[in-house]
Amino acid sequence: MSPDQLPDYRDIFSLNGKVAVVTGGSGILGRHFCSALAAHGARVAVADVAAAKPGDLAEALQARYGVPCIGVECDVSSEPSVNALRDQVVERLGGVHVLMNNAAFNGNDPVKADAPVEEFELETWREVMAVNVEGAFLMARALGQVMIDQGQGGSIIQTCSIYGMMAPDQRIYEGSFFRGRPIQSPAIYSVSKAGLHGLSFYLASYWAKHGIRVNSLVPGGVESGQNEAFKQRYGNRIPLGRMARAGEIVGAAVWLASDASTYVTGQAIHVDGGLSAW
Repeated sequence: MSPDQLPDYRDIFSLNGKVAVVTGGSGILGRHFCSALAAHGARVAVADVAAAKPGDLAEALQARYGVPCIGVECDVSSEPSVNALRDQVVERLGGVHVLMNNAAFNGNDPVKADAPVEEFELETWREVMAVNVEGAFLMARALGQVMIDQGQGGSIIQTCSIYGMMAPDQRIYEGSFFRGRPIQSPAIYSVSKAGLHGLSFYLASYWAKHGIRVNSLVPGGVESGQNEAFKQRYGNRIPLGRMARAGEIVGAAVWLASDASTYVTGQAIHVDGGLSAW
């Protein structure tokens, strides 16, 4: 087959004509996901809690990339709030083609959220699960139905974590700080992210007949204010020798959102610097 008989692949990463919803859209990774999707032509709904001011980011993205973007205040753990988001996105942007379930929560009290397993309170456990797992289900249920009704397929991308696939090495947290506070990786984080993987795999099979692809995006540790001791210990466990930068996660997200991955579903795409390789 000669080159001129082959398909033209130059536009397979284009998101022109697609509407993407990103929960936790104003967060550490979320704002990078929103920017990358808009840069590739998607109309983006930045969904986040009111305190995160999703409208401010949406306005900045629209000004920079010239595509319609909206900010939507949403508590993903609330069914009425999720349904209101769905209605607003469909009305203002014309549908939904990509959902990034990216919202994550560590609990209302940071001290309780970092408590050891033996002292971890059930109330905090349920607060985290309500956002990290139940919120993802509510979003997928509401926007998945929109995708089914549109009859055009779609892509759901769940921001998971390596710690949903493996246990954290507790030794690297000794003397570690995040923005001045001691840090650890509590059990609820691993359990909630593992639950998100399970939801991805189930929905990938369940909605395949509708052309809706569902995948887990699995970042490793991302630099976001950890102290040097933690970054060095973490980097020593990574083949590439360092933590990720937030912008290094977005390429996989754009790929999963675009027609470049139309035969990819039910997968856990690791962007972890090689940690899972050894």
